[in-house]
Amino acid sequence: MDKQRLDKLREISHRYCRKEGGAHGPDHSERVCQMALRLGREMDADPEILTAAALLHDIGRAEESASKGAICHAEYGAKLADSILKELEFSSDCIGKICHCIRAHRYRGACPPQSLEAKILFDADKLDSIGAIGIGRAFLFAGQIGACLHNPELDPRETESYSNQDSAYREFQVKMTRVKGRLLTPAGAKIAANRHQFMEIFFDRLNREIYGSD
Repeated sequence: MDKQRLDKLREISHRYCRKEGGAHGPDHSERVCQMALRLGREMDADPEILTAAALLHDIGRAEESASKGAICHAEYGAKLADSILKELEFSSDCIGKICHCIRAHRYRGACPPQSLEAKILFDADKLDSIGAIGIGRAFLFAGQIGACLHNPELDPRETESYSNQDSAYREFQVKMTRVKGRLLTPAGAKIAANRHQFMEIFFDRLNREIYGSD
């Protein structure tokens, strides 16, 4: 991809992602892009498709947040990306592939990733939600919504998301522990296993420090 087109994509990505900010700010998309390219090199994927899809994968998030979840950011983002990519004169074939990656990166059953690039983007996005990065993002999100620092004494099934009970530890129990089993590529699964192990060590240490048993 030529530098002018890449710079424009990055500018557009940052503009949309700054609207959401926090754990899904521009730095998240940049990390996902770097991880996608890393995985892509191992699996001989198309770097142009991966770069564009990764930078644009969360441009619909602010709309999802404003609608309180009524709008799917992956589906909405793919529609936004279609227009953006046409303006940047990507080929129709590339646009279709990139938009599929964006639409499928939030895979909940309706739109499973079909292409190699879509599977890689899915994995790159999920990897950014675990490990040291995932822990940092979880605490950042907890701070944004005013959640407590730590609440290991509470059953996560009896707590509410987006409340002061939605701590980083709750995020680990409810979501982050499940990520390693959802990766779609061998390279992604290997990284996920390592990052998962670190999270277990970290939260075990945090639990012991909270109760003075370290």
